Amino acid sequence: MNPVSTTQGRYRGVSAADRQRERRGRLLEAALEIMAAEQWRTATVDQVCAAAGLNKRYFYESFSDLDALAAAVVDDIAADVGQATLAAFADALSEPLERQALLSVGAVVKALVRDPRRARVLLGGVAATPAVNAHRTAVMNGLTQILVAQARVIHGVELESDPLAQLAPAFVVGGSAEAILAFVNGTAAVTVDELISELTTLWLITGNGAAEVARARVRGDGGAR
Repeated sequence: MNPVSTTQGRYRGVSAADRQRERRGRLLEAALEIMAAEQWRTATVDQVCAAAGLNKRYFYESFSDLDALAAAVVDDIAADVGQATLAAFADALSEPLERQALLSVGAVVKALVRDPRRARVLLGGVAATPAVNAHRTAVMNGLTQILVAQARVIHGVELESDPLAQLAPAFVVGGSAEAILAFVNGTAAVTVDELISELTTLWLITGNGAAEVARARVRGDGGAR
């Protein structure tokens, strides 16, 4: 069958904006697959378009180059994770601290492990170009700030005034990322529920300890630097 006629048939009755959105989604999916397969450093626009089943000209209606496409993949995954985390936290505000943490951690984990490719791409489990790695780092810093904001609400202390605010979130996020990667790569022999439960325990240990030290420093009665 002629690819042109197939495309025309698929898009019959679909608006131009919806057509572009659908083509963009196919390019994102193709890029995600290539990135997760550790092939992004050698990828070409032609290769991505072939994987997406699109003519090369459609690539440039949505993306300026391959790095822009890869950045969009990272952004889409991070947006899903961030939205899921914020929604879970908002729903749990009236719950005890332990329940809030469990729901927040569960949202992060489930948003990533339902498609292991997404976890590997966002958390740095696959190689990418320097530009993509830099963008991914910036995006992860943004997600870390969401956790910092949640920690201030949960613990009721202005942690941003304490040096622990600079270290504890990065410590928790970095360790959690490695744990999730270990799970999706099969090197951590636990279930999803166990992963969520144990990560929650580690988040609470770190968060509660950091908050207590910060409070002691504010009171001036302990907490050596």
